[in-house]
Amino acid sequence: MEEGARSCLLQSRSSLEQDIRASYLMDHMISDGVLTGDEEDRIRSKPTRKEQAAALLELLLRKDNQAYISFYNALVRESYGDLASLLHNSLPLVSPEAEKSFSDGGTRYVQAVLSEGGVPQRPVVFVSRPALVNRVREKLYRLQEPGWVTVFGMAGSGKSVLAAEAARDHALITECFPGGVHWLSIGQLDRSDLLVRIQSLCFRLEQQSQEKDPSSSLHRPPGSLEEAKERLRFLMLRRYPRSLLILDDIWDSSVIKAFDIQCRVLFTTRDRSLADCVSGSKSEVAVESGLEEDQALEILALYVNGKPQRLPEQARSIVRECKGSPLVVSLIGALLREFPDRWAYYLHTLQQKKFKRIRKSSSYDYDALDQAMAASIQVLSEEHRELYIDLTVLEKDVKVPAKVLSVLWDLEPEEVEDVLQDFVNKSLLFRDCHHRPYLYYLHDLQLDFLAEMNRSGLESLHTKVVRQYQQRYSQGPPTSGDEECLYWFRFLTYHMAKANLTQELCSLMFSLDWVRTKAQIMGPAHLINDYVEYGAILDKEVRGHFQEFLSLNGHQLEQRPFPDVVQLALSQPDSSEVYRQALLQAQERATRGGLYLDWMNKSSLKSLSRLVVQPHQGSIYAACFSHDGTKIASCGSSKTLRVFKSTSGEKMLEIQAHDDEVLCCAFSPDDRLLATCSSDRKVKVWNVERGTLMRMFEEEHEEQVNHCQFTNTRRRLLLATCSNDKFLNTKVSLCNTMFGHLEPVNHCCFSPDDAYLSTSSSDGTLKLWEVSSANEWKSIDVADMFPEQREQTAVMVKCSTWSADGRTIICAARNAVFVKTAAMLLEIRTSRLSTVQYCHACPSSNLVAIALSHYAVELWDIETSKKMADCSGHLSWVHGVQFSPDGSLLLSCSDDQTVRVWETNRVHTSSAVCLKRDSDVLFNNGDITVVAADNRNRLQVRNGRTGAVMFQSEDQKSRIRCTAICSQTSAVGLGREDGTIQVLEVPSGTSLATLQGHTRTVLHCQFTPEGHTLITSSEDTTMRVWRWRTGECVVLEGHKEQVRCFSLLTTSPSSETHLLSWSFDGTIKVIQGGDTESISPSRSLPQVWSSASWECVRLLNGHQDCVRSCRFSWDGRRLATGDDNGEIRICSRDNKDAMDSLHGGWVTDLHFSPDNTVLLSTGGYIKWWNVEKGEALQTFYPTGANLKRIHVSPDFSTFVTIDNIGILYVLKKVE
Repeated sequence: MEEGARSCLLQSRSSLEQDIRASYLMDHMISDGVLTGDEEDRIRSKPTRKEQAAALLELLLRKDNQAYISFYNALVRESYGDLASLLHNSLPLVSPEAEKSFSDGGTRYVQAVLSEGGVPQRPVVFVSRPALVNRVREKLYRLQEPGWVTVFGMAGSGKSVLAAEAARDHALITECFPGGVHWLSIGQLDRSDLLVRIQSLCFRLEQQSQEKDPSSSLHRPPGSLEEAKERLRFLMLRRYPRSLLILDDIWDSSVIKAFDIQCRVLFTTRDRSLADCVSGSKSEVAVESGLEEDQALEILALYVNGKPQRLPEQARSIVRECKGSPLVVSLIGALLREFPDRWAYYLHTLQQKKFKRIRKSSSYDYDALDQAMAASIQVLSEEHRELYIDLTVLEKDVKVPAKVLSVLWDLEPEEVEDVLQDFVNKSLLFRDCHHRPYLYYLHDLQLDFLAEMNRSGLESLHTKVVRQYQQRYSQGPPTSGDEECLYWFRFLTYHMAKANLTQELCSLMFSLDWVRTKAQIMGPAHLINDYVEYGAILDKEVRGHFQEFLSLNGHQLEQRPFPDVVQLALSQPDSSEVYRQALLQAQERATRGGLYLDWMNKSSLKSLSRLVVQPHQGSIYAACFSHDGTKIASCGSSKTLRVFKSTSGEKMLEIQAHDDEVLCCAFSPDDRLLATCSSDRKVKVWNVERGTLMRMFEEEHEEQVNHCQFTNTRRRLLLATCSNDKFLNTKVSLCNTMFGHLEPVNHCCFSPDDAYLSTSSSDGTLKLWEVSSANEWKSIDVADMFPEQREQTAVMVKCSTWSADGRTIICAARNAVFVKTAAMLLEIRTSRLSTVQYCHACPSSNLVAIALSHYAVELWDIETSKKMADCSGHLSWVHGVQFSPDGSLLLSCSDDQTVRVWETNRVHTSSAVCLKRDSDVLFNNGDITVVAADNRNRLQVRNGRTGAVMFQSEDQKSRIRCTAICSQTSAVGLGREDGTIQVLEVPSGTSLATLQGHTRTVLHCQFTPEGHTLITSSEDTTMRVWRWRTGECVVLEGHKEQVRCFSLLTTSPSSETHLLSWSFDGTIKVIQGGDTESISPSRSLPQVWSSASWECVRLLNGHQDCVRSCRFSWDGRRLATGDDNGEIRICSRDNKDAMDSLHGGWVTDLHFSPDNTVLLSTGGYIKWWNVEKGEALQTFYPTGANLKRIHVSPDFSTFVTIDNIGILYVLKKVE
């Protein structure tokens, strides 16, 4: 620092220490770069204001000239003018090359030029917007000839500050405008006021000219606007030819014409079209309506003399509420400087649209926000003002096409676009040019102001929207799928609700036609959200019917081709309004040849799922609730992260998150952040609200990252991750490594109080770590719990979870869950046929949810070690489960691409009994009897129409593998895994026969038509024909491997029966009267054999996969075949394929109708086909999948099957 400057500081030290508040000055000095954050913290640590001032001066004496100048400018900006005058005479001289911008905006030369030109100084609180400033400067650099630069934007967007800041540049002034920069504030003026403004500008220019050239003289003020224009033209062309004229806040074209004097002009305005009426080159810069969140927070922090990160939560809410409007942020900041404890009050004021209370005297032309907004609207013509008021009905953050407003205003689209262009030019409306056709929207502040101004007329405005829509679309809603169509489907219900048209709203939302059309165009989530949002004004019972229908069938309604909504609705309970409407429509369509199926026995079933969502195309590996329970995040093999509402499934955010499968996602405690980890070895942290990437960790792990989790509390935010790395596999906040596991770590989990971290590893151990020290606290060798298996294969600990009180740790390995407390170790064993994929403890009870590989979710009570419930519904492996924060809901995610949300209490108390798929059905004079084993290994006989249980056996000692029902007597047969066959009387349950002879599992059994004979096949390679009442038995041998199934073939009741069997040895055998013929068909090529010679008469080519089903038509003219690729082919006698259609999934069974015109196929679902055309007539989607076979009544009107989760379907054609 120069000696003179240092001496001046020392002389003025006592005065400065006595008066200055160091905290006010340091913000400016930090922005100038002469003070660091650490230095600021050291000064702030001093206990008193005076000691802080002394520390600042002591530090300043050790710095250079730039620090002295920055300190001086800070005194000026903070109104310490008397103290600044003490330092003024000793200001160091700085060469132009060494000069830099300070908090008051530039070098001393720049300050002098701008001060002479009347350019306003920076506001007391200022935050730079460098991108916009540079854009304006770029336009000014290019303004070499007379011309115009238009800076336009809505009220309060910071246009004036931006224009002044752009001129505050040394290089710009010296290179482009050495003649000076001259500022003139305009505003809304009449001709006389405009004349006064130009007179004052001319006087100032002449006075400055005389100071430079004393020979020049002052002229009398011009007497008219025309004379003033000529005087100004003379001055700008002759005396200030290389200068810039800045006109601030231009409203009218007549004003801008007064300055069309062949000079270089920059002007700010809300109306971008004003430059169209003047000559010369033109360019423009649009000013965004809002600051970035961090910039707005910085302004608020400067006003309250704090730091952005230390502001209360309401600060972010204020910024979001006003969309970062510089005017609103500054007005509220100025108010908070005087009343620093009113954060909540001013946020509430903003939310309640009480704009008149947000007022503060300042350099801005309007004292309150409402005045600034109203001024923009007043300049519109009366006709356009009325149209603009209609925009009050728009929803926030919604962009609308001109065609919507064409309906509202009943104008031609071209006329509407002209009106909207006028609004856009005046910054009263914004246009999104990235879409074609253009979309238009209002800033939130403009919309709030309109709503407040038209509060009493809102209902009538919304009514107008509804009536105009009804008039335009009286024949039915639009179905084009364009932006206008999407708007009406999304917001028609909103307008009806706001218009208080409750009856019309109910009629619309309780219409299956509306549901079908909207779901097809927009998907089901928007519909569900409507029922949630308007639930208070809708009939509660009927709303529940529609909401339940959509919640449980939403994943089907996402499919393409779009399913038949009427058929889906026929699966609803008979008491449902949805079912009632669907049945009426199905009956009406059936008269015109339509095919619909009514699920007869559905009343015996309770749906335990609350919501089913299909958020991804591919397996879902993880899903989690937000901490407030309103959102769910999911991720999986699609490499995407998706966030949706937990009530409706409506998408809130979707991100292409990683380059490989996303294995886990987790919310931060405040729900602002989401962490994801992936097979690409990266961990990423995302902003939930914006969907932006906040941070990425690429080097911390060398192998795939399996799991990530934030701490549970907000005291200290940490992120734990674990990976397949050999040693460095567990990290907290990606830097603190926990050493101990020698194999990949699959899962990590913080204790409820964040004191401990549990890790689950493929080395067979569960380890507990102290988070504060990263030291191992305890290790549990889970592999020791499997002594019989440890030597064969490694034991992998999949995951762990803590009880709500943190006293119990629960972990999962193989098919078991272990509950460890301080006093004991408890083991829960699940099915031996499944492995535990995940477990999670309920935060409000003793329940633990377990995700299993056999497609199920189980709930266990960890105190009693009892299974409390089975949650069936998933169609593939379940990878994850999680309770909501209050324990009322449970979510699960699966390879079947769905996330299911369950109500814990309903699942806990309503676990259903499931049937096995190997069943038999008897159709008898309209009665339907179904026999099958259940999931508790009991034989059940049910009434097919009602689902009522007619008979239920005791638990069998050995697993039931097949069942049969006798058509002549009240008897049922069952074959067991131990080789025993039992025949029971129904409904008494009396054992009529126990048949023993098979040495291995009985795979299939069937009574002959007369009922005296029972035929069975087994894994022991034999078939047996029993006279079941006497126990006589004939053994049929010949197959070399298990006989999977057989069929009885007969051409008429009097003819001899053929027995057709097939085996895993690759042969088919036909048995007739004790003689056996053997056939060796191809696995994937269907063959037709002659029953006379048993020679192959035809080989059918075309299938590329295993042929699993075939069926002859009743007239013998066609053969239908289906393979594991879902392909169905029909071959006719003339060697042509009559049908070539794709079913989807394995085709497991086929049936022709008696008239051979319809073909029925089963697999993942059931389809009916038109044989001649090869077109699907109808599809029935079961809750589960993998249907093995279907039983069809002789008249082809009733169909019975059981899916893989044990639900019985008795379907009857709607007549």
